[in-house]
Amino acid sequence: MSDLHPDHPDFVYDEFALLGENCEEYGLQLDPPVQVERLHHDLDDGRSLSAIRWGRDAVDVVLLHGGAQNAHTWDTVALGLRPRGQLAVDLPGHGRSSWRDDRRYDPMAAAEDVAALMDEHAPDAQVVVGMSLGGLTATALAAARPDLVRRLVVVDITPGVTRDKAADVHAFIEGPQSFADFGEIFDRTVEFNPTRSSASLRRGILHNAHRREDGTWSWNYDRRPLGAGDGRDPAELWDAISAIRAPILLLRGADSPVVDDDDVSELLRRQPDARVVVVDGAGHSIQGDRPVELVALLEAELTQD
Repeated sequence: MSDLHPDHPDFVYDEFALLGENCEEYGLQLDPPVQVERLHHDLDDGRSLSAIRWGRDAVDVVLLHGGAQNAHTWDTVALGLRPRGQLAVDLPGHGRSSWRDDRRYDPMAAAEDVAALMDEHAPDAQVVVGMSLGGLTATALAAARPDLVRRLVVVDITPGVTRDKAADVHAFIEGPQSFADFGEIFDRTVEFNPTRSSASLRRGILHNAHRREDGTWSWNYDRRPLGAGDGRDPAELWDAISAIRAPILLLRGADSPVVDDDDVSELLRRQPDARVVVVDGAGHSIQGDRPVELVALLEAELTQD
């Protein structure tokens, strides 16, 4: 990545050039060299779903990000899980995946697209990990396609989520779309993520926003109003929880209000064998706040019988 400031007209974004920063911040190694590539999967309706493929071995882990994020939110976790084969997906309307004309970005629709991608690129994955919107998508996927989800890890979300519980998340996502310069978009991101390092937030912005020809900055994800078929009540997915046959691990951020004790009680009522782990020092985005701890939890999950 260029040493130039992001507002400099000669600055060029390279999506994999920042991985050394991730390693330096969290004490990870780049030796052996990282094997990583961008892939695109064509869907039947002409759209495409994009993903980052880590490693050359068969995919063990599929990673699904939250709303208004993209596949790069998992970079530090993916680096920590090397050399395992991994697939970090850009959900529809996010990252480099196509936007939907009908603006349906609900978990059920997203799960159908992820299933099509996994059928070709990750049919034998051992664990599917989903955070927030990605966690609800993974839940829908596990219920509809048990052949693709052998173990399910859900990061700080349940169908019991409400707008009030996720108020800070909604406030950030529904804020300005455009910013006068990189400093302005950076300051807003810091405001809503006060515990994260400046370096990690800078990387996150570069992966999730772009500089336009006039020098202003804009988020990459689809910000248009949801379509008529979207905006569904997440509580509809409680029945999907009941239908899942894969082992379920719920990870709660200790500092996050998004999952409460009632949600956990309902999860355990429907899935008595589900396990719940609270991650200290983490908010809603456990992969961003405590990535090394998350790596250890996922490694343990991958070695379960």
